[in-house]
Amino acid sequence: MEAQYSIDNILDGIRGVVFDYGGTIDTDGQHWGMKIWHAYERQGIPVAEADYRDAYVAAERMLGSHPLIQPDYTFRKTLEIKLRIQLEHLCMNGHWDADEETFRKTHAALLDDLYEDTKAVVARNKVVLEKMNQRFPLVLVSNFYGNLNAVLREFALNGLFKQVVESAVVGVRKPDARIYQLGVDALQIPASQVLSIGDSFYKDVEPSHKCGMRTVWLKGEGWTAAEYDETLPDVIIHSLREMIQ
Repeated sequence: MEAQYSIDNILDGIRGVVFDYGGTIDTDGQHWGMKIWHAYERQGIPVAEADYRDAYVAAERMLGSHPLIQPDYTFRKTLEIKLRIQLEHLCMNGHWDADEETFRKTHAALLDDLYEDTKAVVARNKVVLEKMNQRFPLVLVSNFYGNLNAVLREFALNGLFKQVVESAVVGVRKPDARIYQLGVDALQIPASQVLSIGDSFYKDVEPSHKCGMRTVWLKGEGWTAAEYDETLPDVIIHSLREMIQ
């Protein structure tokens, strides 16, 4: 069966666009867990991937359950805290034997590595957002820590979105489709005329599809090898730049 939409016509009839943030705008489709792991590899940190994965999950759970991230924290500050929790977890559980000086230098090197890379990715994707914003109102829908507006200001993205719908602020988290409905409501446009763009199949594609939106899956390196029904998204892309080519 021939697909109803292609990258050439997916925007036909669209009057507004909802973007995911983390894993979409800041990594161009790569899961953050894998982005950080590759930085561990580049920095030669002697830990097994399985142990790193445990540390990553533990850090995310801590950040989700404790108010460690304040609304005014920049992305760099957020990343600094996230990496410190991961490295402390590895040390406390016997997976990395690092003295204080090694810990400090490794933490700083990881932070600089990831922050500079993220800045470069966001700068490239800002061009996509600016061009799309010339045609459509944009809304951001994201699972984040309560400081997303500060992060947008840090990367000079704050003027591009009509509204930011952030899980820590609205009290609804993906994959709950209600958070995507809030994005549609912010646009005041019928869901059938709204396009959703996100990197997570079950947190972005499925809930926005459930809301009646047209969907673009930004498919990159995932956290798992899970397979999904690739007939569900209207279009699959591998870089946000495909949206403006």
